[in-house]
Order: sequence, then structure tokens, then C-alpha cells
Amino acid sequence: MFSAWSAVSPFGVGAQAFGAGLRAGTGAVAALDRTAYPGPYEQAALVPDFSAAAALGRKGTRTMDRVTALAVHTFGTLLDGCGPGLLERPERVGLVLGTGSGSVQSIMDFTRDSLTGDRPYLVDPARFPNTVMNRAAGQCAIWHGIKGPNSTIAGGWSAGLLALGYAARLYRGGHCDRVLCGAAEEYSVQRAWLEWHSAGEDGRTPLGEGGVAWLLESAEQARAAHRPVLARLLGTRFRAYHRPEQAAGALTDCVRAALAEAGADGRDVRLAAPLGGPDEEAAVRAALPAGAEPQWLRCRPLLGDASAAATGLQLAAVLAAAGEGRLPEGGLALVTCVDRDGTVGCALLGG
Repeated sequence: MFSAWSAVSPFGVGAQAFGAGLRAGTGAVAALDRTAYPGPYEQAALVPDFSAAAALGRKGTRTMDRVTALAVHTFGTLLDGCGPGLLERPERVGLVLGTGSGSVQSIMDFTRDSLTGDRPYLVDPARFPNTVMNRAAGQCAIWHGIKGPNSTIAGGWSAGLLALGYAARLYRGGHCDRVLCGAAEEYSVQRAWLEWHSAGEDGRTPLGEGGVAWLLESAEQARAAHRPVLARLLGTRFRAYHRPEQAAGALTDCVRAALAEAGADGRDVRLAAPLGGPDEEAAVRAALPAGAEPQWLRCRPLLGDASAAATGLQLAAVLAAAGEGRLPEGGLALVTCVDRDGTVGCALLGG
């Protein structure tokens, strides 16, 4: 069960800021400070006035990169909202974080320093941990005292869904009593150049960033802690495709498989949160029975291309709608993704 969530996004800090931004429908994409961000993009959706020191304090953040700070702060806001009782048994709380490549900026900066730095030191060894993909997840656990299983799930746009699927398996396997799960992505000039060259002229959506975190626990645990049961996770499904023209069909099959596995009726789908790629909505419609018309929650036009955090933000949009009563008992919600790396995925939630 999803019983709590939080987000640090271009809309601001916390679930309320994220929900308010979605309801307003005003895009967070804005002009970049070209002095601070001299890359190829002129616009992006950045978390307002964010820095590690400002969000977490100066102690322990001197060498912390942006994506790690976003993740630590996001999980911190979630834990603050849940209260201290959540970590009474920290060894029974798991943490799963979806990421792309960790911090592209840290990896590229450290590599450059190893080639250009003055001898004999060459590099700052304190910054080496930032080049490891599981740096952010490890720091989240250390910073907040979480001692259960700690996992980093690497993916592209589908990283949030992949992390959710892994977290559910971790919980069902009895490895923890609760799971904190989420995804994070940073904006940097280095990431911007990589995205610019890989996207092509027709796909250069302004970039975004942010962190999302949610809590998975049993309904009994949620009620005992006076937390609402926002939604049930009914399943996640993933498939691969070989050629771009096969992606839509793969997603249709993926959604149908998720509905069939859950014994759910596609006519009950009330909310759909697609990544927003070409033909994705048509593929979802093809998987649903005739006459099904969900409300579409479109995050990408408002928040830009958030890469590894993208599907996490889509899931947050569904949870925000559920908290507003737009996912009634018996209603279903779909979060979908067509990733350019050859995978498609979906998560099915129930009210």
C-alpha cells in the first residue's frame, strides 16, 4: 500500500507544493541563467533555489553532489511527514532509489580532473564517492539512519517504475517490513550536452530535475500509524522492443498483461499518467476496452524531461490525485513509460 509520499520538484518542496503545481497547470520550465548553466539548452525546469547546503545544512555537504542532495532531502521530507515512529526498527526499513547514471556531472568532472589536475594529487579523493552509482541511495540511508536493505536501480525514463517493482519484491520476500522507494535526477551542463546530442533535433524537450519518494507498507501498519491508505500497488510489468515502431504494441501488451494478472477490468481505469512519448497514449487506449476514458495526467509538458525521475513524478501525480479523492475504491490508475533504450513498462494502482 502507498501510505505517504513526497517530492522535491520544480514546483517546490513537499507533496502539497507538487499537487498545487499540477492543479494550477502552469509549467515550471523557465529561462536558464546562462552564466551558471552555459550548456545547449536555454530553458529547463529546476528545483527553485536548491543547493545541498541550503537544504541540508553545511555539515557533511561540502562534497555532496546535486542528485545526492535532492535524494537525501526528498526522503527527509517524507520521513518528517511520517514522524519518528517509522524508524523505530531501522533495520526492518528498506530503501530503493531509481537513478540514471548517478551524477553525470560528478563522473565527468572527476574524469577530467584525473587528466588535468596538478601532481601529485591529481584529484580530490573526497569527491570520488560521487562517481559511484549507489552514492545517493547510500547517503540517504546514512543521513536518515535507515539500516535495512539498500538498493540502487539504474534505468532511463523507466527508473522510477523499475525501482517500484524491485521494492515490491523486496517487501513481498520478507526482507523488510516497510520500504521507502523513489527516484532522483539532477540538472547539469554535462547532462544537458549528453541529452542534446542523443535526442536529435526533433526530441529536444527542455530538461527537468527533482526527487520523489513514497512509502510502501501494509494497510494495518498505515492505519496503526494514522496514515491514509492512498492506493494499492496491483502490479508492475515490463517488456522489450527491438525497433521503435514496435514500442506501441509492446506497451499495449504490457498494460493488458498487468490488468489480466490483477484480474482487473480496464473499464475501471480512472487515471492514466503517461511519459508522453509518440503514440504512447494511443497504445494505452488500445489496451483498454471501448468506452474507457481515463483522466490523463501529463507531467512532462509542465516539468520537462526529468529523465530518471520522470516516472517517479508521474506516480506522484497519481498519488496526488488519489489524495484528492480522484481514485475511488474500485478505481484503477496506470503509470506508463516507453523508454528509448528499448523497454516499456507500466504500474497498475487500485483505489
